[in-house]
Amino acid sequence: MGRAHTNKVICIVLVVMISFASCKEKRGELKRIWYTGSYNRDFNDLNDLHIGAATTIGIRPVSSREEAKRASQKMVEIKTNDLYEVEELKHSIPFLVPQAATLLEDIGKNFQDSLYNHNASLYKIKVTSVTRTADDIHNLKKRNVNSTTHSAHLYGTTFDISWVRYTKIDEKDTLHIQEDQLKMVLAMVLRDLRKADRCYIKHERKQGCFHITAR
Repeated sequence: MGRAHTNKVICIVLVVMISFASCKEKRGELKRIWYTGSYNRDFNDLNDLHIGAATTIGIRPVSSREEAKRASQKMVEIKTNDLYEVEELKHSIPFLVPQAATLLEDIGKNFQDSLYNHNASLYKIKVTSVTRTADDIHNLKKRNVNSTTHSAHLYGTTFDISWVRYTKIDEKDTLHIQEDQLKMVLAMVLRDLRKADRCYIKHERKQGCFHITAR
C-alpha cells in the first residue's frame, strides 16, 4: 500500500513538472512587428560625425595588416558567439576598441531580447565588416567607387551589421520571421542606442547594412 501511494505521488509530481515545463516553453502568439519610422531619415549620420567620434576614442589608423597586428593588442578580438556571427572578412580584421566591442555585444543582446518580447524566434545578427587598414581601403575602393578613403573603419570604432542576413539560433523552431521584420526589430534596437548617444549610424542601402560607429 505504501509503495503504491509513493508511486502515485511520483506520477503526480512528474505530471506537474511536465505541465510546468510545457507552460514555460510555450511561446505565445507572435506579436505584430512594425517599425514606426524611416530608415533613411532615422539613420543618416554623415561621415564627418562618424570620423569625429572615431578619432576621439579610436586607434591611430594603420597602413598594413602587419601594423594591424601591433595595433590589435589595444583592441578586443570579436568572434562568432551566441549574440552575433562574424562573417568571413575579406577587407577588414575582427578587432574593435573595447567601447565598440561592448556596443556590438549590447546590440546583439538587445536584438534577441526584443525578439523574445515579440514571441518571435531568436536570431543572431551578422557582422559584415570591422576594422580596416589603409591597404584594405585602397583595395576596396578599386571594387567600390562609392567607398570613402577617409573611413571610420580605420579607427577600430566602426562595424557594419547586415540588415539582409540573419542566423536562426534554433533550426528546429518552425516559426520563420521574415527578413524585413527582423530589420524592423534591429532598427528599433539601434534607434534606442542612438538616442542614448551610444553611437552614430548610417543606413547603407546599396551595401545592405547599418554602418555603426561607437561614441
